[in-house]
Amino acid sequence: MDAVSEDLDLLPTTRRALRHRIAIAQSEGRAPSVVAAVARGGEVVWEGSRTSVEGHGPDGNVQYRIGSISKTFTAVLVMRLRDEGLLCLEDPLEKHLPGTGAGEVTIAQLLSHTGGLAAETPGEWWERSPAALRPELADVLGEEPFRFRPGRRHHYSNPGYTLLGSLVEAVRGKSWDEVLRSEVLEPLGLDRTTAQPQAPHAGGWAVHPWADVMMPEPSEDLGLMAAAGQLWSTTRDLARFAGFLARGDERVLSAASVREMRTPAAPPEPGFADGYGFGVQLTDTGGRRLAGHTGSLPGFVAGLWLSEADDVAAVVLANCTSGLPAATVAAELVAIVADAEPPFPQPWRPFKEADPVALELCGPWYWGTSPQVLRLKADGLMELAPVSATGRAARFRSEPDGSWTGLSGYYAGETLRAVRREDGSVSHLDLGSFVFTREPYDAQAPVPGGVDPQGWRGIG
Repeated sequence: MDAVSEDLDLLPTTRRALRHRIAIAQSEGRAPSVVAAVARGGEVVWEGSRTSVEGHGPDGNVQYRIGSISKTFTAVLVMRLRDEGLLCLEDPLEKHLPGTGAGEVTIAQLLSHTGGLAAETPGEWWERSPAALRPELADVLGEEPFRFRPGRRHHYSNPGYTLLGSLVEAVRGKSWDEVLRSEVLEPLGLDRTTAQPQAPHAGGWAVHPWADVMMPEPSEDLGLMAAAGQLWSTTRDLARFAGFLARGDERVLSAASVREMRTPAAPPEPGFADGYGFGVQLTDTGGRRLAGHTGSLPGFVAGLWLSEADDVAAVVLANCTSGLPAATVAAELVAIVADAEPPFPQPWRPFKEADPVALELCGPWYWGTSPQVLRLKADGLMELAPVSATGRAARFRSEPDGSWTGLSGYYAGETLRAVRREDGSVSHLDLGSFVFTREPYDAQAPVPGGVDPQGWRGIG
């Protein structure tokens, strides 16, 4: 049996641990209902729910409002425009959506919440008031849309994603939800993700903080703010969407583009531990790197996290305004599965035909006196890593001119070159001006600063 597909099903002990965690979440969070799903290898491997209603609970087909997870969908639409060459992320908004009063901010800054815009709209609480109060972008941004100079710091902005939704509409010539449906939801088969609720769906509730009573929350159409938080979805759809965020889908976005979305583009907000990519929140929990998004609107909370390293994703949805920490519970569901049932590694396979030039470069090198090892991996990438447990490690992609470009870590974007002598033999490696030699401070290589002519010696 192939090791990759060998046993997607979870063990009974793991399933019980997942059920136990959401039971605690629903009870302690005092939520009318909570529904959750876990995916592994891109497939839903567990679903569960708890409810205060006798007789049955919600399943993976019941819609809940997902709030700001909608932003990730909007970011996907913007990245599609970039990949089609219709805009550049460095473009100022004014180039494609003139007259907003916030035209100096770039598209990348809007995606990463570094545009300096206000967190919320002026006037009434937009999540609980009619969209008719904000018929134009001027009503969303107000007279003073900026709180900071663009690019200076991360500051989460709902109006910023309203601008991105309007940008999508301006470039495509269609409404945000029409574009989303035709370009993302239909290709990915997310037929239970919609701008308006479709039965079966949960109702949103506010639970009294000091008494076990509750009342219904209003469900407003967000109008221009839709791109920031309008969507309704299910755990099954969101689990499938998490798989897309991990792997990409050429019908929507490539693996490289979704990886770019998951790459840190903004530092954490002061006082918070999370970073942000392009429409994707990033966090480190228990030594595990997670990507996804949280969401809330009156009556609903939501959390979606995926661990690329573990190939596990979890979604938690609940119909209460506060109390149940959906994002925290989703992260814990990922950890339960990843820790109890770590993934099988891909089987080792040799190259069918290795690059002889790359093969020539493999083996030990020295940066000064620091031993490094250059390895050629079966995926065609070069991996440079220190021999010791700490240091700068990176992977490199080959280029047509014979050089290699760094893909990760300190050397991301830097160029690795093999410098040859007149006879064609390799003298040394040049990596962003650093010289790597076959021997520590090799006297035959052009080590910056030179090598003492007396060479290595002891004391005395």
